[in-house]
Amino acid sequence: MPVKEKETPTKGEETRLAIEDAAIELFMEHGYHATSMREISKHANLALGGIYNHFKSKEEIFEAIIVDKHPYKKILPLILEAEGETMDDFLSHAARVVIKELTSQPYYIKLMMIEIAEFNGTHGAVLIKEIGPKLLPVFEHIIKTRKNLRVTNPALLMRTFIGMVVSYMITDMLISNSMLNKLMPKNPIDVYVDVYMHGIVKLEA
Repeated sequence: MPVKEKETPTKGEETRLAIEDAAIELFMEHGYHATSMREISKHANLALGGIYNHFKSKEEIFEAIIVDKHPYKKILPLILEAEGETMDDFLSHAARVVIKELTSQPYYIKLMMIEIAEFNGTHGAVLIKEIGPKLLPVFEHIIKTRKNLRVTNPALLMRTFIGMVVSYMITDMLISNSMLNKLMPKNPIDVYVDVYMHGIVKLEA
């Protein structure tokens, strides 16, 4: 079967991506509210009117970034390819590869924090509409192929896994330059996943 060649983006698509890239840099440097459409147009080497040919507002640019720049296209195969004979090993491996990929693109976690702080998560529905149909089957596959799971709802499993990864990354940012970071175990991701899976209370024999 011949390999399908990657379609060359149109000039309009290239311009949209250039606007998004310029906006990301400014949002990261100055914050969302401190960045104006005029500054984005200047950073993207476009006339102000040129931006409005592609986006109606700064919020629309932000929403496009949330969807277009989401790293799920790389993360999905990484989760599917995660190895491990036991569920503990599998989730530990999956968490490691996902966190490694996300931390290689630190702008995204910062954009997510802007989304929560500035918009109260209002663009979440747009993102879920985009990635939900692609991500949910991954967790349906996990439930079908892995035994001894207490959670049998794929949507709930997906939510808790995402929550575990995001909470690890946010708290890692918060403690990175503190004495608390020095008190962490040598394998914090493995310990974090273990707490996620088994809780903090030892079960009585």
